[in-house]
Amino acid sequence: MSSRTRARGLKSAAGVHTVHIPRQRGRRAAQPFVIVVPERPSLTWEATAWVGRMLWRHRGALAPTGLALLTLAAAGVLHATAPWAALVLAVLTAGPAVWVLLMQRRRPGTGSVLAWRIGLALLATMGGGWFAAAAGFGPFTGPLALLWLLIWGTAQTAWLIVRRTH
Repeated sequence: MSSRTRARGLKSAAGVHTVHIPRQRGRRAAQPFVIVVPERPSLTWEATAWVGRMLWRHRGALAPTGLALLTLAAAGVLHATAPWAALVLAVLTAGPAVWVLLMQRRRPGTGSVLAWRIGLALLATMGGGWFAAAAGFGPFTGPLALLWLLIWGTAQTAWLIVRRTH
């Protein structure tokens, strides 16, 4: 590259190539052209971007997954900072059973409605019980990690079924 085509004093960001075109004849007062050519993204970057776009596009269908990951992280933080919170959370696991009883009293359901109510209450009770146990003992202690996977898979499956039918 000759001294006439080399850029002097120009700095560019990492991963960006600049091409400097010197002044043309007859245009003494004109500034030289600088063409910025971005570097091609790597395959890893392309794959990461694709996964990110898919997650964003299907974010409504993946709500239980996000909630499960948030619960896992919150249980870890609670275990590290305040393991006594497990006692408070254990009391709150009775909430879904109370909800089923109140709903049956206000709006009695039979058949599939009652089955869905009981199933959702059971899933919420198991999730709350897992959260209380994970906050007290740690989220990966003993069978808690496997139980988290089972609750997450069940919740995600039920969520997809409900979203398809309604």
